[in-house]
Amino acid sequence: MKKNIALVAGGYSGEYVISIKTAETIEKNLDADLYNVYKIIVTRDEWYHIDNDVKIDVDKNDFSLPLSTGRVKFDCVFIAIHGTPGEDGRIQGYLDMLQIPYTSCNAIVSALTFNKSYCNKVVKAFNVVNIANSVHLIKGEPYSMGVVLDELKLPVFVKPNESGSSLGVSKVKKVEELFPAIEKAFREDNQVLIEEFIEGRELTIGVYKANGSMYALPATEIVSKNEFFDYEAKYTPGVTNEITPAVIDANLKEQLESKAMYIYRHLNCRGIVRMDFILQNTTNKLFFLEVNTMPGQSENSIVPQQVRAWGRTLKDFYGELLEDCLKNQTV
Repeated sequence: MKKNIALVAGGYSGEYVISIKTAETIEKNLDADLYNVYKIIVTRDEWYHIDNDVKIDVDKNDFSLPLSTGRVKFDCVFIAIHGTPGEDGRIQGYLDMLQIPYTSCNAIVSALTFNKSYCNKVVKAFNVVNIANSVHLIKGEPYSMGVVLDELKLPVFVKPNESGSSLGVSKVKKVEELFPAIEKAFREDNQVLIEEFIEGRELTIGVYKANGSMYALPATEIVSKNEFFDYEAKYTPGVTNEITPAVIDANLKEQLESKAMYIYRHLNCRGIVRMDFILQNTTNKLFFLEVNTMPGQSENSIVPQQVRAWGRTLKDFYGELLEDCLKNQTV
């Protein structure tokens, strides 16, 4: 019997458009012979599904769809929202209370990994990878530019602490650029992370768990023509060269995969997660950047690239994620 799948997209952040593209890729690659897929669009004002050009509001009491042909209840939710409320644990907490399984990390893990500063502190405690020095600022709390500059060496990255797609991120090389960069980041978020720049190769790798086993996808090296891998570099064709699989030696490949899987396991991640690292030029040490628990998956995004480089189809990959969720996830 075909399973009813809610494919949830949209969200409240500047990543709304990217989420819609991710959902289009996932929907196109879910097996129609196995799943009835209902795309649910989430905004601050409404959650809805379009059925024959008619907008149907989701019944939030039990997360069901009251269609004219009958009420649809879901066997599983495929979350495709970048940013809040799908990547920060809010929807996961709601679904946990309703005891509806979903494909991503649980509410606690999602909230932790969404907060870059807190996640860095936890990963640092694992003692398996290097973490750049950083300062964490909270809106409304006083801070001193002098203290920040005593703690960190320029250049630094200034970024919203809870935001994706490099929105509001600046690379600061001069003292006079620091305050405007902090203000820019605060326009995106109530918390700001200021992090020392690590010069090196940017490497990113997808990890997921299914059928009781953990898998690392082929890594990607990101080479941006811009100053860094900013929003334009991520989503404008030709600005970034994404090399999949990355041209790395066997030792680095093993390090990258083992460290990413260790972090995945010890953070208690679920579903597909992408982890970003920097290989420092001067030391050849790996530095952890962040965990993306809802990585972009438009047709040419990094995770689909890695799946294809692994010799798999997206149809098989997404089917594996769904089946693992249906069989093994407890809420």
